[in-house]
Amino acid sequence: MGNAVRGIVAFVPSERCQRFLVGDLKEMPLDRTLDLSSRQLRRLPVAACIFDELVKLYLSDNNLSSLPAELQGLKKLQLLALDFNCFEELPAAVCRLPQLSILYLGNNRLHYLPREVRDLRELTTLWLETNCFTDFPEAICELTNLKTLHLGYNLIRSLPNDLKQLQELQSIWLAGNLLTEFPPVLLEMHFLAIIDVDRNKIRYFPNLSHLNGLKLIIYDHNPCVNAPVVGEGVRRVGRWADNSDDEQEDVETKAGNETVDEAGEVQSEEKHTDEGQGAE
Repeated sequence: MGNAVRGIVAFVPSERCQRFLVGDLKEMPLDRTLDLSSRQLRRLPVAACIFDELVKLYLSDNNLSSLPAELQGLKKLQLLALDFNCFEELPAAVCRLPQLSILYLGNNRLHYLPREVRDLRELTTLWLETNCFTDFPEAICELTNLKTLHLGYNLIRSLPNDLKQLQELQSIWLAGNLLTEFPPVLLEMHFLAIIDVDRNKIRYFPNLSHLNGLKLIIYDHNPCVNAPVVGEGVRRVGRWADNSDDEQEDVETKAGNETVDEAGEVQSEEKHTDEGQGAE
């Protein structure tokens, strides 16, 4: 019943109705965290932007498609959660948050990122899963402090060569895209610890044993004819992953011989609270 009432009130733009949805925003929260998730909000009250000491702002699971320019006044904000909303483009104010290190944008309607995203120099974690990207957002390649990138469940077919500039990147999550080959640029990123290409269209996996930093490769649910060869101690999740090294070599040799022509042709992790703690 409460959610139904909130849903009705959300259509009424009066300040009184907004106070019903978000409460009385008069004092800075003691923990410098403001959680306005799941309030049926269609716009963010400017009153939520007055706390210039705010470190974390959760706006998940609302009906937001824009944000007020006043948001850029939150100069100390480190975590911003905008997932499960209705954003078709990233609000300009978000790109003007100099201390932002964790940004959740999953489950929206984004199909590109503006170049201004590169101004988020402190960004270490970026979630863009379940959006509408058909091309890899090139602006990401300038986020030189990025450590974790979630781009699963979009419509991406390839990765740009400039991605290798992100030498701090430790994990990349690309499940549920349209990759038909293992992205060549990843073969040059020796510093990656986690690669997730689950649920793509990859037919053949190259040798990954030279990736010294690799700890985990997830390649399940691909129409692959072989499993990736990896270095000692690297965990594989996918078909044939449980074979012994000798058996694996036999399978890969046989598969490679049978599909050389084909290969030539085709060539939830942590959640908000855990990552939020890392922003402190």
